[in-house]
Amino acid sequence: MRRYKARSSMIAIGFVLFMLLAMVLIKGYNLKIKCNSYKARLAQLEKEIEAEKQRADEIEEYTKYTETKKYIEDIAKDKLGMVYENEIVFKSDD
Repeated sequence: MRRYKARSSMIAIGFVLFMLLAMVLIKGYNLKIKCNSYKARLAQLEKEIEAEKQRADEIEEYTKYTETKKYIEDIAKDKLGMVYENEIVFKSDD
């Protein structure tokens, strides 16, 4: 009877250890999947950050351009149709 108890105790302990191992493996696999998902999201966010930095640079460049005399001349010509006194304008039939 004593051997039977010892054997059944060993089987129970082995079963519990097996279940713990299975749970650790499953959780580890799930964490690996989550980690890969987070890495992909991080890469996407880094691309978005780079695009926004480029956009900010373009806006900064445009802001500097709008403060120049050339910008004022371009707007005056395009929007208001203004020209210099000695300038000749050729219009198309569009």
